[in-house]
Amino acid sequence: MNNILQHITEFADRAHGEQLRKYAPDRYIVHPIRVMETLKIYTSDISVLAAALLHDVLEDTPVTAGEMRKFLNIYLNEDETERTVDLVIELTDVYIKKNYPLLNRRTRKEKELQRLIRISPDAQTIKYADIMDNAQEISAGDGDFARVYLREVRQILLKLNRGNSELREKALMVVDAALVALKSK
Repeated sequence: MNNILQHITEFADRAHGEQLRKYAPDRYIVHPIRVMETLKIYTSDISVLAAALLHDVLEDTPVTAGEMRKFLNIYLNEDETERTVDLVIELTDVYIKKNYPLLNRRTRKEKELQRLIRISPDAQTIKYADIMDNAQEISAGDGDFARVYLREVRQILLKLNRGNSELREKALMVVDAALVALKSK
């Protein structure tokens, strides 16, 4: 399984190309790897772990779902491939500024929250790990935006309650701790 995840990591890294993390001087791939490593504590499901590595590819790169599917078919069976791509699609933001330029951030985020409530338990679990990792990085990198972001993701965590409950609680603790730390600054 580790060999398969390494190939998927390399694919995701190539897809993200020269992208860097916004609040750290790291290649973008460090974030999906950290998300996947967090999830490994809770699951050994290859589709969940693969989707964690690929969760931002459709949203942030020119790679299509078809190209992702074609690549995954080399390493995963058909069911695992379809499930992985489905999870990535579920995790891909729909209500983005580019697609909804007339909606303000608050409206887009509310519509996105309503969409996320309906995603699968496995996708919600990946979202918890994603939020945990982003919350820690954004809090350290941009206090002003972090206040907005942390309130938004706290609402997401409160509403998304079908994934792994232990990881959800851990993510809530990380977000709450970051909010407290920001208030003391």
